[in-house]
Amino acid sequence: MNNTREVEVVVVGAGQAGLSSAYHLRRTGFAPDEDFVVLDHSPGPGGAWQFRWPSLTYGRVHGMHALPGMELTGADPARPSSEVVSAYFDAYERAFNLRVRRPVDVRAVREGTGGRLLVETSAGTWSTRALINATGTWDRPFWPHYPGQETFRGRQLHTAQYPGPEAFTGLRVVVVGGGASGTQHLLELAPYAAATTWVTRRPPVFREGPFDEDAGRSAVALVEERVRQGLPPRSVVSVTGLPLNDAVRQGLESGVLDRLPLFDRITPDGVEWDDGRRVDADVILWATGFRAAVDHLAPLRLREPGGGIRVEGTRVVADPRIHLVGYGPSASTIGANRAGRAAVRDIRRLLAGTAPAGATEEDAPAGATSDAAPADATPDAVPAEYAA
Repeated sequence: MNNTREVEVVVVGAGQAGLSSAYHLRRTGFAPDEDFVVLDHSPGPGGAWQFRWPSLTYGRVHGMHALPGMELTGADPARPSSEVVSAYFDAYERAFNLRVRRPVDVRAVREGTGGRLLVETSAGTWSTRALINATGTWDRPFWPHYPGQETFRGRQLHTAQYPGPEAFTGLRVVVVGGGASGTQHLLELAPYAAATTWVTRRPPVFREGPFDEDAGRSAVALVEERVRQGLPPRSVVSVTGLPLNDAVRQGLESGVLDRLPLFDRITPDGVEWDDGRRVDADVILWATGFRAAVDHLAPLRLREPGGGIRVEGTRVVADPRIHLVGYGPSASTIGANRAGRAAVRDIRRLLAGTAPAGATEEDAPAGATSDAAPADATPDAVPAEYAA
């Protein structure tokens, strides 16, 4: 018996990028569970946000951009961001009836027949004409390897496993990584730890002054150029530098953010450098970033010699049926929103006359915005604090 289900579009991932894509699919006439399906492996709504540590409150989150069609308003800034964003995403999915299927693990995407793709999952197989991959990076934490790493008698953990600062009370902690996560972890856990040491591969670059729209566009363009060349994407932060705010200034003045170059080896009791310096440690915290979670696309052989997937806009150059949303330059929350809309526009062109009947953005009523809600959305079911 063939249990393969056919749809026009499969969306993999229900974080910011996936939900934005699903919204624009609905808005342009695609019906959830009939014309498109959203598959998410997480246990509940919230994307990667649901896994953030409790001490990251909503008031400490910078640059969280609302999903299209429904603002996030009235949230308590003292509430954990994992709770706020998860509740918002849940309300959003219900308001627009996106019918996200979870938990569903996408295991492989392969070439099918008749120009279709086969999406093999823990819940069966879907046959689709186009695929929007919105899997982000949270599921692929990057762990560098250093000599002696397996001999360390203390605890090693990654940002993805960070439990909050209290867990480091009285411990000697080495934080590895020069990005935003590394500095945030240091500033937060230093008051609890017995000692902290910060090591980075390159000297950190701190940015002063306002980060205006032109600077933002320039930073995104640098990241975009990498993926256009088929190189692995770098984060936007990697080309903008770290904002020099009051907390960072205090950390620099107090010595908490006194950076050392990367050690040469790990010992059972800590880390060592070739020049004879050593630091004893109970914990090594790897704030070393993430890689794009695209292993399930491996059967399609999309990777370029440079190690990345070559992308123009959101479209994979080697296979125009596939769009990567939330990848490289669209990894920010506002970037994911825009990329979701662009991907759907491209997919409609790809499907040409076979797309389901429905209003296109060009056919929207006069005065409607590009983020207008689908006609059968149910905003009355949304908690007041998340209503537009």
